[in-house]
Amino acid sequence: MTAGRHVGFPLRVGGRGRTALVGDEDYLRGLVEAVLFTRPGERVNRPDFGSGVDRLVFAPAGDEMAHATRALVHGALQRWLGDLVQIDDVRVEAVDAQLRVTVSYVPLVAGAAVGERRSLTVVGGTP
Repeated sequence: MTAGRHVGFPLRVGGRGRTALVGDEDYLRGLVEAVLFTRPGERVNRPDFGSGVDRLVFAPAGDEMAHATRALVHGALQRWLGDLVQIDDVRVEAVDAQLRVTVSYVPLVAGAAVGERRSLTVVGGTP
């Protein structure tokens, strides 16, 4: 990946009526979100792409589910984005009926403040 501008995720129209472009930081965050929110089998040309974490949203939250989710998310991110980001930590908290997933990663590519830690938190489940 080269430093510069990338098509934004989710795909949207920018202020000039063209496809919105984003910088390296937002692009990497979008890639992490894409892996987290894509179900395996959803993409025709890459049927094994994604993490399947969305299937766990309505599953009973507990310590076992938290450990399974951590392994699922870490494995998917490492497999699909291992050359772009270093996954430092995946924290999964099961509180009542909610599952909170926090991914901490470090960009490995030029133009994205290499070496600085980033975090992304996703909350799912029944409040």
